[in-house]
Amino acid sequence: MLLRVVYRSTCTIRPCQLPSSPKVLPAMPNAAQSPLQAVNMITFGGGYSLPAWVARRQGFFARHGIAVTITHTPNSVYLMKNLIEGKFDLAVTAMDNLVAYQEGQGEAQYEGTCDLVAFMGVDDSFQSLMAAPDIKSVADLRGKKIAVDALTTGYAFILREMIARAGMTDADVTYERTGGGPTRMRAMLDGRYAAGLLATPLDKIAADQGFTRLGTARELLGRYQGRTGFAQRSWIRNNEAAVIGFMRAYRDAMDWLYDTKNREIAAALLIANDAAMTPELARQSLDILLDEKSGFSRDLALDLEGIRTVLALRSRFGVPQKTLTDPLPYVDLTLHQKAFAAAPAR
Repeated sequence: MLLRVVYRSTCTIRPCQLPSSPKVLPAMPNAAQSPLQAVNMITFGGGYSLPAWVARRQGFFARHGIAVTITHTPNSVYLMKNLIEGKFDLAVTAMDNLVAYQEGQGEAQYEGTCDLVAFMGVDDSFQSLMAAPDIKSVADLRGKKIAVDALTTGYAFILREMIARAGMTDADVTYERTGGGPTRMRAMLDGRYAAGLLATPLDKIAADQGFTRLGTARELLGRYQGRTGFAQRSWIRNNEAAVIGFMRAYRDAMDWLYDTKNREIAAALLIANDAAMTPELARQSLDILLDEKSGFSRDLALDLEGIRTVLALRSRFGVPQKTLTDPLPYVDLTLHQKAFAAAPAR
C-alpha cells in the first residue's frame, strides 16, 4: 500500500485572549493568602478549550491554589515533544496521542522517557469530517488532498476509518500534515485541501462557508474518548496537589458553563478567542459543547469504553502494529477519586 504524506506547517501559537466584562467574577478572596503554584498547560486552540479559559477568567484555578499559563500548540508533534521533555507540565488533548507515544508509535523525536498517564476526561472529540462544497460523499474524496494534524497520532485514525468504510485505502487520497484545527480550517477555506476533520466550533464556521459535513466521529464510532488531561507520571507524583487543584478548577468551570445564566459570558469568551466567531455561531457552538447528553464531560470521568475504541483504532492503524485492548495502563483513576471522592470512570 502506497501512503503519501506531505508535511506542511503554517501555524503560529496564538495567545489566549479573554474578554473584559463587569459580569465576570474576580478571583476568590482567599486566592492571595498563599502563593499559587505555577502550572504550564499546553493544548490546542478552539472552543474545546473553553473550560480552561473559564477556569482562569473566573478565578477557579486560583481558588484551588494554582496559576495556570495556557499555551496553544501549532500541532501535536510540538505538544508531545515539549510535554515529554518537561517544557510543559500537563496537556489537554486527544487520548490517542498519549497511547501513541506510550507505545512508540508517535511522530515526534524527543529526549528523555515517555511515561504519560491520563487523569481526567473532557469530551468525545466533537470531530466532523468537513469537505469543500462540491464534495458530497466520502467517496468523492478519491484522488483529493486531505488536511491532517499528524498522520499517526491525534484524530487521523478516525479519518482513516471513514476513508476505509467508504471503500478506499490510504493510497486513494493524499494526507498532508497541516497543523491544528484552526490552521486546517483556514487552509481548507483557502481551497488548499478538499477535506479535513474539524471540531466544534470550527466545523460550524466551515459549514457557514458552504462546506459539507460528511460524518461525525460519534456517528461512526459511538463512545470514544477524545480530549483528556494527562501528564508525565513523575510530574504528577511530585505535584499531586496541583493536579487535584487543576481537576477541581476544571469541574468548577464545567458547572459554571452548564449554568444557563452564564451563556452570555461563555459566548463572549468564544468570540474573544476566535476572529471568525460571531454571536450566532457562538450560540450554536455552545448548544453543542454544552449538550446535556453529548457535550463536555461535566464530571471529568475517563470513559474506559471510549478508550477501548481508541485502542481498537490504534491496533488497526498504528505502526509498528500492536494489539491494544486494556485501557488501564494509560490511566490513573485514583486522582479522580481523591479530587471528587466519587466513582472515577463510566
